[in-house]
Amino acid sequence: MKKYNLIFLMYVVFISFWSVSAQSQEINAEVLYKIVSPSGLVIDNKQSDQNGDGFVLSKNNGNNKGQLWKITRLKNGYYTIANPFVRQSMDNGNIHAGEGSELMQWESSNSNGNQQWTIHVTGTGAYAITQRISNMSLAYNGEDVAGSKIFQLPNSSQVWRLVETSVKSPKEVIVRGKTEWENELIFGVNKEPGHNTYIPYPSIESLKADKTFEKPWEMPNSDYYLSLNGNWKFNWVKQPSERPANFYKMNYDVSAWKEIPVPSNWEMHGYGTPIYTNITYPFKNNPPLIQPQKGYTNEIEVNPVGSYRREFTIPAGWDGKEIMLHFNGVYSGIYVWINGQKVGYSEGANNDAEFNITKYVKTGTNTIAAEVYRFTDASYIEDQDMFRLSGIHRDVYVYATPKVHVRDYFLKSEFNGNDFSAATFKAELSVRNYGNSTAKAETAELSLLDPSGKEVVTLSQSIASLKGSTEQKYDLQAKVNNPLLWSAENPHLYTAIVSLKNSEGEVTEAMSSKFGFRKIEIKNKRVYINNKAVFFKGVNRHDIHPQYGKAVPKESMIEDILLMKNHNINMVRTSHYPNDPKMYAMYDYYGLYIMDEADLENHGNGSISDKPSWIPAFVDRIERVIERDKNHPSVIFWSLGNEGSNGENFAAMSKRAREMDSRPIHYEGKNEVADIRSQMYPDMKDLNRIDQMDEDKPYFFCEYAHSMGNAPGNLGEYWDYIEKSQRIIGGCVWDWVDQGINKYGDSADKYYYGGDFGDKPNDKDFSCNGLTTPDRRVTAKLLEAKKVFQYIKMTPLALMSGKIAIENKYAFTNLDQFDITWEIIKNGVKSESGTIPSINLEPDEKLPVVIPYDKNLEIGKEYFLNVYFSLKNKTRWADKGHVVASEQFALTSRPVVPMVDANTLNTLDISTQGKDLVIKGGDFGITFDTNSGVMKSLRYDDQEMIHQNNGFALNWYRSISNDKYTDQNYYPTTYGKPLFSYQVADDKKSITILSYMDATIAYRNPVVIPHLVKYVIYGNGTVDVDASFTLPQNSAIVHRLGLQVVLPQEFENIQWYGRGPHENYWDRKRSAYFGQFDKTVKEMEEEHYVRAQSMGSREDVRWFIISDKNNHGLKITSKDQLGFSALHFSDKDLWEAEHDFELNNIRKPEVYLSLDCIQQGLGNASCGPRPLPEYMIPVNQPVGYSFRIEPVR
Repeated sequence: MKKYNLIFLMYVVFISFWSVSAQSQEINAEVLYKIVSPSGLVIDNKQSDQNGDGFVLSKNNGNNKGQLWKITRLKNGYYTIANPFVRQSMDNGNIHAGEGSELMQWESSNSNGNQQWTIHVTGTGAYAITQRISNMSLAYNGEDVAGSKIFQLPNSSQVWRLVETSVKSPKEVIVRGKTEWENELIFGVNKEPGHNTYIPYPSIESLKADKTFEKPWEMPNSDYYLSLNGNWKFNWVKQPSERPANFYKMNYDVSAWKEIPVPSNWEMHGYGTPIYTNITYPFKNNPPLIQPQKGYTNEIEVNPVGSYRREFTIPAGWDGKEIMLHFNGVYSGIYVWINGQKVGYSEGANNDAEFNITKYVKTGTNTIAAEVYRFTDASYIEDQDMFRLSGIHRDVYVYATPKVHVRDYFLKSEFNGNDFSAATFKAELSVRNYGNSTAKAETAELSLLDPSGKEVVTLSQSIASLKGSTEQKYDLQAKVNNPLLWSAENPHLYTAIVSLKNSEGEVTEAMSSKFGFRKIEIKNKRVYINNKAVFFKGVNRHDIHPQYGKAVPKESMIEDILLMKNHNINMVRTSHYPNDPKMYAMYDYYGLYIMDEADLENHGNGSISDKPSWIPAFVDRIERVIERDKNHPSVIFWSLGNEGSNGENFAAMSKRAREMDSRPIHYEGKNEVADIRSQMYPDMKDLNRIDQMDEDKPYFFCEYAHSMGNAPGNLGEYWDYIEKSQRIIGGCVWDWVDQGINKYGDSADKYYYGGDFGDKPNDKDFSCNGLTTPDRRVTAKLLEAKKVFQYIKMTPLALMSGKIAIENKYAFTNLDQFDITWEIIKNGVKSESGTIPSINLEPDEKLPVVIPYDKNLEIGKEYFLNVYFSLKNKTRWADKGHVVASEQFALTSRPVVPMVDANTLNTLDISTQGKDLVIKGGDFGITFDTNSGVMKSLRYDDQEMIHQNNGFALNWYRSISNDKYTDQNYYPTTYGKPLFSYQVADDKKSITILSYMDATIAYRNPVVIPHLVKYVIYGNGTVDVDASFTLPQNSAIVHRLGLQVVLPQEFENIQWYGRGPHENYWDRKRSAYFGQFDKTVKEMEEEHYVRAQSMGSREDVRWFIISDKNNHGLKITSKDQLGFSALHFSDKDLWEAEHDFELNNIRKPEVYLSLDCIQQGLGNASCGPRPLPEYMIPVNQPVGYSFRIEPVR
């Protein structure tokens, strides 16, 4: 008993000592540490300040700054490990899990999960350090010797000592430049406060006569408006020290300068370098300063400056009025002079900048000069994933107002609960007296016209004794009975006319805004509009045009909106800045829900969002967007920005937004200050987990379904879950359009991405993530979105009786607005069609209908029923007959491919000729190379079907940019000597050939794929093929298994029965219906991915024919599953070409025919989850398929 107590006492003492030792080294954020390996070496970043550089083990070298680490415990219990001298932290490089990867450094951001670590004691003075996101350990790769690289590794038992040094953590010193553009506290000088979008007119009659009255995005024609768009004199330099500093002076001669159009981006006109970077700043990360970074484009083009000048004429009729100069958007900072006098300065690339230039202008000719800086301190919070382009990229204009002016007005409506039979219409007018003395009595009037133009409300407000240089707010309201409500489905717009009359009753100014009555609520864990829960089927949209950059033409804006509406998209997130003001008028008119995002992203330096000195700049961003866009009914959410970390500056923004307006607030990076829970790129497990949380906030995906290149996958599975979820309200696909642009002077159909301009840093083709191409083509992925997003759900009830269920998934639209047509597809060809009467079905209602097709179906044929809903009448966004929803139902099972009739077969002539096995029939011949096991020749009617002996061989490689979780390159494949055997039937009318071999892919860890191909060759030339493949565990680079054969160039025509007509893949095929289709091999290149890659696959193929101009060729019939593609390139050639426009250079005359047994789903792994498990190729088990080859004569 005493012995037991002694042991127990020793145990307690040991545990106590361990606990004390664990606590004896409290991590002190005020000092710096060495991180020491068991052999005494230390982690060293070699004093690099470059994002992406790695770490090594080095000998301990005193106070070497590359070996000193600040370890900070965060509020969430995790730690950051940073080198404070270069402000770089240990970062896992956004790796979520895997076999391990080299650790990298990145700009320090305490809120970045990739930089957060757990540190726990494993023994006396020894610590295990584990990455929060990847759950992998900080470890050296290999031996504990100098020079070993530092990795994060799974299942590692690596431990470290944390040795405190005498070096204190350096205090952060705020250094600001001497100019406005290097001082975060200054983002405007002499700028006017923000206000709603309007153009004043001298009278109500002239206002109504202008086309902008109905379509506010058109160019105004007002006597109070003067556009400054057009050609300006222009000079460009690489850095501020080279700029013509005195160019604004009246005696400075700019006659020799070239001209540039405004609006435009100067890089699109040959000045400087377009730079595409996702996160990394294109300059040294040292806010608020703009400094060159070694190896970057800005090492030479440090901070380009564009100097603009032009003349404009002030009409005599503007004498005595206030005159405003308005910029809709400038990248990134602008100084303005009028007639040689400095007016002011502005930052905020996508926010309005307005200056009162009354005292600077004169009647007649005036000169405006603008000095634009490519980079400013504002560039630190304009770090969006986009091409970094510069200049005056939106409209510039001057307008005049009377001295007493309605400077701003805010239009609102209120309803009594869920009673929409009446609304209270409210208007808050801000009237300013720009004069120096008290104004005479004036009257402000507001008329509200309904969508037909009928006046429903007239309000007036006396403006008496408004003192000089003051502003007064006035509230007006009236009851409106039975208002027509605005929604994206039914965008009913009223028109508010605001005018001022002087004491004589004369109108001194008039302006108008469109207005929509609608109610936004969050209740029952959903977002309700007009008391209807709405699903948001959205996209993220950047301002981008291949020729004009960010200076997007009006026509392109409308094209975007019409494409969205035509493809069942009902929402736009203005990623990641306010759009051009014209677009909001379009959104109101055509009907789209908008998440209006502040121009704010500091992705490259998350710590900025926690720095108090930046609060005014942050708050200004949300103030500006709310002030400008508050009257647009399409704006449903205010978004505080994107990927700016979770600092307290966002709390200040949220507070200010709530003071200004009641609309819901969004910000993914700090959900606690928002009204909805937002997440990026969830996988299906995350989806389910977060949906089930006990939380009242609606759940939204601000980015998902990353559509980079040939993508996305499983969009349908997302929405299957969303529509039955507890609180998911939808999301926005990333993103709308590929950010591919032209090179100056190059062909308009050539699109380039990051790095193509010699730009550094760059993120290559990560700019190309669109559902549509730079030139806005309809793509297979856009068609898939249309199908998945459709608002009419059709399900089978009793198909053989023609009975199906129709469910109305719209929020506000009765299905009596649509015609219903149907057709029967027999073996891929339409055999019958008809219509049924429209149905009166309100939203959320469900109804059975009967399709009256002929039920006498032929045995042995495959039948499908297609049902279509199309517009009965023309709308603003589509013509009559446009199909909004469709479904295809299989009526019968797939027929079995019949056996070959032995009675029709001739005997075979079989011989060996050296290494070749030769099989001949009456009109065909087949040759196998017994050394390789490959069919090297297939001839029908003396016509060779195989190009240069390239018969059916293993095909494992595809090249799509969405497979970013693994190496995407092709690796040489070698084949072991096959086990080749054959057996001739007793009647010599068939022969069975077996070819088994191992294919070895020369990857860093070689991948071995055993596969067996069985051929049964019949006396009539028919060949039955059975193939099986087994994928090993270490096969992440393998995305398909099947056979490929190369055909001669004459086989250009393709006809198939399967899914189509557009390309489709295992997890992106809901929009591709069964039918018979035909194309040429050249036409199979139709997708035009900006970054060249695998394309053109068709799934679930029953048969296809590939033939020459005489209709001679091959017919391939599937017995189970088969996908195929036929291209004039190999997948390897496509990947190595890199650009779509290079295809003409690599196109080969022969045809690469891929016959896929199985091809992995597309998934979303370019930025998001891999394909779902059900769309992955199984490992360590055989997969196989069977097909038949026959001649076509």
